[in-house]
Amino acid sequence: MDGHFTGYASLFGVPDLGRDVVAAGAFAASLAQRGAEGVRMLWQHDPAEPVGRWLSLTEDARGLRVAGQLNLAVQRARELDALMREGALDGLSIGFRTLRSAPERGGLRRLHSVDLWEISLVTFPLQSGARIATKSAPLAAELRAFARRVAPSRRPPVSASTRPVAAPSPRTSRFA
Repeated sequence: MDGHFTGYASLFGVPDLGRDVVAAGAFAASLAQRGAEGVRMLWQHDPAEPVGRWLSLTEDARGLRVAGQLNLAVQRARELDALMREGALDGLSIGFRTLRSAPERGGLRRLHSVDLWEISLVTFPLQSGARIATKSAPLAAELRAFARRVAPSRRPPVSASTRPVAAPSPRTSRFA
């Protein structure tokens, strides 16, 4: 693998275990200011454990969609890559400073604007739906797989007219 993956670091309108609900658009100003390169990729929110970089961070109708690449020159990132490939690690969690929020019914807090600092790969995400969706295959591997699917077969398909038939047994002539 090459360390690429995608997922959602936050879902809009879904309460997390800390009783925060992120509103659509809450990341817009921060992403416009920092861009993906200004947000750190960490392991378990530990600033001493950077493990890669974010290639893209975008808000869509569902939440904060992420695409990242682990730095496989880093031992911890190689370990995380192996765990992700096996499905043993799939959590994502955001580190932020609240800029604007409002209380909601039921003791919830709606986050209208946040300053996003980092997104971590975590064992247990605070928001249950904040997950790594897929391990992305490298583009070259995807293209090879596509070429194999669409390329004509080198062997003709077996049909009734092309199946090998046993050769007739030699007969002795009755005419002499």
